[in-house]
Amino acid sequence: MIKGIHHISMKCQNEEEYQKVRRFYVDVLKLSVVKECDACILMDTGAGIVEIFRDGTESLEKGIIRHFAFAVDDVQACVNAVESAGYEVFIAPKKVQIGGDSAYSATIAFCYGPLGEEIEFFCQE
Repeated sequence: MIKGIHHISMKCQNEEEYQKVRRFYVDVLKLSVVKECDACILMDTGAGIVEIFRDGTESLEKGIIRHFAFAVDDVQACVNAVESAGYEVFIAPKKVQIGGDSAYSATIAFCYGPLGEEIEFFCQE
């Protein structure tokens, strides 16, 4: 039934916030724009879409989703780009073994995006 994650969606409360979010995902993280219209922008991660709407009215509160992860080849390069753009990396790159299994190891790092969203950079080894 489920083939994968199609998209992640977030909402901005105003044009200034929208432009900040757009710059982060397009200029800093280098996602390509699939479509942009008056209502939203769709950006391709290579394995799904990030969708940002312009018309949010809710306050920015931490939601039920803990974080989302981007599959990457170079965690440190992502961290460098995020920090250079002035965003906080709250977990520096580190090696982990998922579930303690040495056969399933990865390098990870976490940052906050412009809306306070938690983003993981995940490189499976």
